[in-house]
Amino acid sequence: MLLRAYGIARSLLMYYGVPGRHRRASRLYGEFLRPGDLAFDIGAHVGGRVRVWRHLGARVVAVEPQPDCLRVLRLLYGRDDEVAIVPGAAGAKPGRAQLALSTATPTVSSMSQDWIRSVTTDRSFARVRWDRTLDIAVTTLDDLIGAHGEPAFCKIDVEGFEADVLAGLTRPVRALSFEYVPSAHHAALEALRHVERLGEAAGGYVYNYSPIETMVFASPRWLDAGELRSRLEQIRPRGRSGDVYARLRASL
Repeated sequence: MLLRAYGIARSLLMYYGVPGRHRRASRLYGEFLRPGDLAFDIGAHVGGRVRVWRHLGARVVAVEPQPDCLRVLRLLYGRDDEVAIVPGAAGAKPGRAQLALSTATPTVSSMSQDWIRSVTTDRSFARVRWDRTLDIAVTTLDDLIGAHGEPAFCKIDVEGFEADVLAGLTRPVRALSFEYVPSAHHAALEALRHVERLGEAAGGYVYNYSPIETMVFASPRWLDAGELRSRLEQIRPRGRSGDVYARLRASL
């Protein structure tokens, strides 16, 4: 119980206690969201993005499988009619799956055993332990769109399960993001391939990158997929995580 409380407190401090973070995030997501827009937060954790998006006036669907994080989400946003909290995860198809939980570091709980094996080679994960598992419900992005509408922006931060989440989407959305971890480089490239395929029928996506939680784009211009791959290869040896952003070329 003490370890669980420590893990959640650590997450709350990380996402709500860093000076300037909310302001930077509002500036970044203001490029994608306007009042009344719908945003999907896949892997909502304790709701750091939910807070920012509601500040921008967006409606939010927050998908989160971890019980402790769900309790925080319900406490903070359960009375907000513009926030739909969905217990469980998103994946390639509806059903059930196993979530590997890290009690002390819940930000790295994952549904991908391959991702866990990859990041354990990274020194920054040396003290992380996935100490229990949880059977959870899985839905798809297509089903979430069917229930709530098409999002203007979809954030996917699910510790190596991003490609599986994207496999459950059959139509391009206006903009999205997914996590990049250098020690699991292959997982990000697989996610990127899904995004490229989704964009083919809509004129394609362009891309940018934001180093871990800086909320600042690394490139002054939007990149094509080949340029993004080159940038990720440059970042890879430095071992610094971040987020890939994609938006439909037609939306620029």
